[in-house]
Amino acid sequence: MSPLPARLPRDLHPVAWWLWALGLAAGASMTTNPLLLGLLVAVASLVVAVRRSDHPWSRSFRIYLWIGLAIVVIRVLFRILMGGGYGTRVLFTLPEIPLPDWVLDVQLLGAVTQESLLAGLYDGMRLATIVICIGAANALANPKRLLKSVPPALYEIGTALVVAVTVLPQLADSVRRVRAAQALRPGPTGRVGRLRRFLVPVLEDALERSLQLAAGMDARGYGRSAGLTVGQRRVTGALMLGGLIGVCIGVYAVLDTTAPRYLALPLLLGGLLVALLGMANAGRRVERSRYRPDRWRAPEIVIASAGLLVGALLRQVSRSDLDTAYPSLLAMPEVTLLALLAVLLGALPALVAPPAATVSAREAARDTAPVGAAA
Repeated sequence: MSPLPARLPRDLHPVAWWLWALGLAAGASMTTNPLLLGLLVAVASLVVAVRRSDHPWSRSFRIYLWIGLAIVVIRVLFRILMGGGYGTRVLFTLPEIPLPDWVLDVQLLGAVTQESLLAGLYDGMRLATIVICIGAANALANPKRLLKSVPPALYEIGTALVVAVTVLPQLADSVRRVRAAQALRPGPTGRVGRLRRFLVPVLEDALERSLQLAAGMDARGYGRSAGLTVGQRRVTGALMLGGLIGVCIGVYAVLDTTAPRYLALPLLLGGLLVALLGMANAGRRVERSRYRPDRWRAPEIVIASAGLLVGALLRQVSRSDLDTAYPSLLAMPEVTLLALLAVLLGALPALVAPPAATVSAREAARDTAPVGAAA
């Protein structure tokens, strides 16, 4: 009996990776437990290490890790700078800087307690985890193929989307290229001189390459729709603006417990419906063919469902088990079985996703393919 054929390397649908990452980020926003947040970062790092490709944007995940570390450090330092005196367990005391009387409830330095440092650490870890989860999506999803999957109504702002989505992934590739170029020529030896010599070309190259891609799309007529009448533009604008106003009022009414309940959800749903109608009306006027469109298969469905399920389960934990989701600053954080399973579910793409379409994976697939398969 011949062995089962290995899965062919391919790039997954970029929306599946983004839904998975957004599910992890939503779950991280619903807890301050450092154990759960650390596990979420480990899960995202594992999936990126196993399933990322050799494209330039795949190297951007390391930048997000450094950004997350900087967020935690800055958050803790602000707790110390703005006074971390609330609490009972004083760790050390810094000379307090006196402030005018009109500055109420604000102090600089002073006594620093264990509770204030842990509060800053937990808040910083939550924000850093959200940033790292978004960075995992940027490292795994092809940003160019992601633009092919946006609704037709958003094609007209495709240039701005290209610059926003590709500038940070291009930054990682620019770092590699600038380092290789500067290694071949001498330069300043001082720390400030080396930083300026390195930082300016990296930022300029990353932004210039993103703008070149956007200019190429604009030159090919990406997102343009001709033959629009004044009435069509006004109808589309009215629908989009009315939907946005309805969504804003509905979200405010949902969050405000004093608002009438019979207006909260109907306004929110009505605003979403009107906005969708406006997007559908704008999308019908955009005619564009797609070469080899991305299709949803079983791995995409499983990966997107796993990410959304992580967010749903951690939301349930935040509602039913406050001690686990928001641990006390005076006790050791704990993790329940449900919370642990919810986080570990996010590592499912490492097992389900097919191999990434790297150069080595494509060569291995070509070598192991049966004779005549290419025909």
